[in-house]
Amino acid sequence: MRQRHLIVMVKEPHPGRVKTRLGRGIGPVAAAWWFRHQTARLLRRVEDPRWRLWLAVSPDREGLQSRVWPAHLPRVPQGRGDLGARMARLMRGAPHGPVCVIGGDIPGVSRAHVARAFDTLGRHDAVFGPAPDGGFWLVGLKRTAPPPVTLFAGVRWSTRHALADSLATLPGLSVARVATLEDVDTKVDLDRLGMR
Repeated sequence: MRQRHLIVMVKEPHPGRVKTRLGRGIGPVAAAWWFRHQTARLLRRVEDPRWRLWLAVSPDREGLQSRVWPAHLPRVPQGRGDLGARMARLMRGAPHGPVCVIGGDIPGVSRAHVARAFDTLGRHDAVFGPAPDGGFWLVGLKRTAPPPVTLFAGVRWSTRHALADSLATLPGLSVARVATLEDVDTKVDLDRLGMR
């Protein structure tokens, strides 16, 4: 079986530079604290011998040297560009094998969710984990062929169109969906999940 790779995208938890929409509702210090501790819990939950866990860090230089994240996890820089450009670069640059990318702000994600996504890639070229707001919490590619050059081009990020736009960048590929999970972008999300 080819090696599986799970990449978690993280930002250094500086107030005012991480989870800014959440920060508008609960304050930038509280939002940075929430992200740091939520991501630490998520990393503990999704680390598993069935896949290799990577951190994609931002800002690049600071993230590569950071003491915030577990030292034993390999790190790669996210690099420049919008979310789509960064995710596409990560998916193209990962070692051979299926790859899934998630963010650190999904409180409900578990090993079982990640395993289901990788299992789905056994039968499909791509997989998405939808979010109720029209976005997605996970994207994965089988990568038996190079990802399309159109991958994530022109996606309207942080809108209800993000998943539909992303699907449109994968012409001719078989795509499956796994469980719908909520990410936390705003105070309303946090309150709805009972996390305050």
